[in-house]
Order: sequence, then structure tokens, then C-alpha cells
Amino acid sequence: MSDNGKKKAVPRTSTDRPFERDASMHQRESRWLQGKDLRKKCPRSSHSRVILGQPERDPLALLEESDRDRLEALLPIRFTRMSESPFAFFRGSAVIQAHDLQGTPSSGITVQCCGDCHLMNFGGFATPERTLAFDINDFDETHPGPFEWDLKRLATSFVLAARWLGFGKADVKRAALTAAASYRKAQSRYATMSVLETWYAKITFDQLLKEVANDPTVLKKIESDVVKAGQNTPEHVFHKITTVTDGKPRITDQPPLLYHGDSSESDIEPIVTKFFQDYRDTLPADRHVLFNRYQFVDAAHKVVGVGSVGTRCYVVLFVDWQDDHLFLQVKEARSSVLEGRACAATYANQGERVVTGQRLMQSASDIFLGWTRGPHGREYYVRQLRDMKLSADLTTFTPRLLAAYADLCGQTLARAHSKAGDPTMIAGYLGGTENFDQALCDYALAYADQVEQDYEAFQKAVRAGRFPIETVPSPLEEAIR
Repeated sequence: MSDNGKKKAVPRTSTDRPFERDASMHQRESRWLQGKDLRKKCPRSSHSRVILGQPERDPLALLEESDRDRLEALLPIRFTRMSESPFAFFRGSAVIQAHDLQGTPSSGITVQCCGDCHLMNFGGFATPERTLAFDINDFDETHPGPFEWDLKRLATSFVLAARWLGFGKADVKRAALTAAASYRKAQSRYATMSVLETWYAKITFDQLLKEVANDPTVLKKIESDVVKAGQNTPEHVFHKITTVTDGKPRITDQPPLLYHGDSSESDIEPIVTKFFQDYRDTLPADRHVLFNRYQFVDAAHKVVGVGSVGTRCYVVLFVDWQDDHLFLQVKEARSSVLEGRACAATYANQGERVVTGQRLMQSASDIFLGWTRGPHGREYYVRQLRDMKLSADLTTFTPRLLAAYADLCGQTLARAHSKAGDPTMIAGYLGGTENFDQALCDYALAYADQVEQDYEAFQKAVRAGRFPIETVPSPLEEAIR
């Protein structure tokens, strides 16, 4: 029975054969009912509760803890970006919500979580088959955990983004509800699919164009984005961030966001050689052959994102014998904010955790995705830089576009959770009504209020000098003005 007293039909496959006549469908029904049964100990309506009763809740102390061992010189950039708005603060403070989620009701259904599932960590990129896919694209915090943790962070991000854009209350609520409903409906679809069908499922931009063919506004936006993504190639990046010095290509310093270290080339080369030899060993054998065709040319520090600022991140240029260019991004992999707060997970290298989580959740992953350990025992993962990468430009969004984007992100998260999880059990728990959607929306609205309070405390601490910021306005601040 559903919450409104009506009997809920169990999902069936396209053949719609009775469960008792098909063993696989019998198992599917059993898992669906197991999920439904979990509502007894954790009603769907209970997810509306924020619950901040954890002992010693100090959001600023949590931030300072997460900043340990970051590059101190870059912290003012991080704090400046976080101070731009409650939404920007939210993006840089995943550790706070991870702490707060510990006290919320949990269904008990575990998946591979993104860990930092806000709307700006979704986007387009090229698959190995060179099609443009839409998916989650940041896995620094990936870790096993309750499925609803990712969804609560995603819905909250839509509330904060809508408020930042100045949308009305109805549009704010619509964005959060849409994300939750889209996730629920998508899980219901994945519950009827085979494991392999789910594993192969992906969301391509060609599919998106067909789905929005009757909506000229959204169609025009997606078509424009596809054109931009096609221009974001290694050669485009090469001409944008490199110069030729003494006949040799070199990454151009653009401090403080892109710069070389103090070490000489003779000091760096042995370290780089060993680093990428170890990295290559984490790639499949056929990728060894591919990677061996490239020769290291240059490397520079690169500041990225909001939550990652202050961690060690590099852009590395390689050239093959035909003078074709390859850019790899090397990112420091630290412990996930979910570690010690969600399910246990043990990896020999935090970079391996990121790579494994990404491969489990993404529909298709970068062919150069790997990990290694660098000097001083720090752990890293490696991927291509900007291979047809496409991110949302929220400043161009209308309420209608934001709701469409919420629908897309909800579908995408459901696919990511179902790939290595149990969509049938999740679908059984969520059911076919809007009960869960409304509860999640209520949570997102309430938690966004809490984020705004934490942001005010952060701003007060910034003014007091506890979190130093830059005095030069950022490009985003200039754009808003």
C-alpha cells in the first residue's frame, strides 16, 4: 500500500509476465518489496527533517579542518570565491553538509555516492567514442553512502542557485521538486531494466535534443552548448594557454591561477618521469601503448573550482611525434568528506578511490583516467583536461531553464546510482507518489536557510580576518556588477 492507502503496482518489464512465471521477475519483485518495507523504519516524509543536533556543530571549525594541508598561499582565492554568495559558499563547504547529514533519517540503501553532488558538478564531456555525453563530472568526494545524501545536496544546490538568481519562491520550490521527482521516476524506469542495460545507459546530447524538440527555448540553449563543447579541444586549449619559447611549447604563466613552481626543469624531470611511470601502470595495457607515444613537455600549477582551491592541482602538457598535444590534469586526492561519516571503504590510494568511484558512476569515463602517488606521499588522480568539457552558465538561466536542468540532473544522478546499486530497491522505497519529492523539497528549502545562516557566520569571520580574502574582485564579481 502507498502512503495514501492505494495499492501500488510493482514495476514489470516490457514483457509484463507474471512474477510467479519468471524467476528473474520474482527476484525483482522481492527487492522492490524490500525497498517498500524500509518505509516502516524510515518513512519517506521523515526526509524533510534537517536535524542539526550533532554535538559541537561548528561550521567554521569544519571549514578550517578541511583546509589543513592545503597550499596556504591559495586559500585567499578559495575564501574569496566562497564569499561571493551562499551558493558559492555551499559549493566550497561540502564537509559541513556531510557532517549534518549524519543526523538525518536514512533509508539504509547504500550506493556509490558522488559526495559533492551540487548542480555545478554536472556537465558535458566527450566519451571514448567521441560523442558528447551529460553526466556527473566531479568525484573528489566519491564514497559509498546513503542514496538520499547525494539527492539532498543536489536539491539544496538548486534552491540556493535559484535564490542567487533572484527567482521567486514558486520557481525556487519548482527546481527542487523537479530534481527529486525526476530522480524518483528515473529509478522506476531503471528498476525494469537488466543490469547490463543499466550499465550501458547514458544520456547523450543527441537524446536531449530529441527530448526538447518541442521547446524552442531549451532546444536553442542545448544546441548552443553543443557548439561550444565541440570547440573545447586539446588544440584549442593549447593555443589558449601556451607560448613557444626557444622553439619549445611552454604553458604560459597566468598568476595566481596558472603558474610554474620555483624548481628548475632539471629538478622536476626525474620526479615527473617516475610519477607518470607509476600512473601509466594503473591504466589498462592498451592505454600503455597509447600513453607511451607522448613525451612530457611542461607542467604548471592550476587553480580550479571552489572546493578544490588550495589542493595541489597541475596541468601537464605532452606532445607526440606528430606534434599533436595532450593535456592532462593532475589533482590531489584527499580523504572524502564522507569518510568516517558514511559507510566504510578502504583504498590503498585516495586517487584510486576517486577513479573507481568515477568509473562506477559515470556512463563512460576518460581513457586517460588513472592514479598514482607523488612526492611526500601525496596521492593524485589523472585525467584529460577539458576534453569537450561543458559546464552550465547559470547567469543565462531562466526559471524554465533551471527546472529543465533540474530534471536532467535528477535523471543523471539516478542513472549513476543505479549503475552499481540496486535501482529496484530504491524504486520500491520511493514509490510512485510525490511523498518523497515533497519531503526532499522541504529539506532542501530548510537546509538552504541553514546554509545562508552559516554563510553569514563565514562573512562575519572574513571581516574579522579569520578567513583572509583577496582584495581584487574576481571575474564573477565583475560579471555580476
